[in-house]
Amino acid sequence: MAAETSSIRSLSLSGPVGRLEALLNAGAQDARYAAVVCHPHPLFGGTLHNKVVFHAMKALNGFGLPVLRFNFRGTGLSEGEHAHGVDEVDDVRVALDWLEREYGLPIIFAGFSFGAAVGLRASYDDPRVPILLALGLPVIAIDNRNYDFLRECTKPKLFVSGSRDQYAPPATLEKLVDTFAMPKKLVRIEAGDHFFAGRLREMREAVETWVKETTHA
Repeated sequence: MAAETSSIRSLSLSGPVGRLEALLNAGAQDARYAAVVCHPHPLFGGTLHNKVVFHAMKALNGFGLPVLRFNFRGTGLSEGEHAHGVDEVDDVRVALDWLEREYGLPIIFAGFSFGAAVGLRASYDDPRVPILLALGLPVIAIDNRNYDFLRECTKPKLFVSGSRDQYAPPATLEKLVDTFAMPKKLVRIEAGDHFFAGRLREMREAVETWVKETTHA
């Protein structure tokens, strides 16, 4: 694993309804991938500074990848209004466009909770994104998520969830993931809740192990 870099840039991305606040953790010059990490539900306090998002960024940046985090519309300094996970798909595409222009590298998508649900929709059929990573994927309650599009998605997919995740009961999540196309991997963090409270290290290690296996880093 490459040493993570300490260089952080504040950015303003040009989104569909105004600027999107973003942070970029710089990567190594020989990076083979770039990455984007999307934050949880903004109506419940989710921002790019969320602990799970931060640890996912650190895991990816530890491989020398440049990692972009941004605030969805209406969150933090990002302009616009919350759109219930519908128009936010376009915010993710703005981030992907920026990474493509800046680096021209294949992109790893990672998202937590709301960010996973929204970002998977933007990334599953985007040829620029060969690898998908979903943390705390919500499968009940919030907006009655539907993930049928992953049944035909043959990109490598990692799902990391706590065994006590209130938005993804283990049996419900396992049954859902079983319907998705291969390749895929489901990692359950024992005693972890939706936010991986007290289990962030285990979550991060699961991400690092899978990225190493998938990218041969």
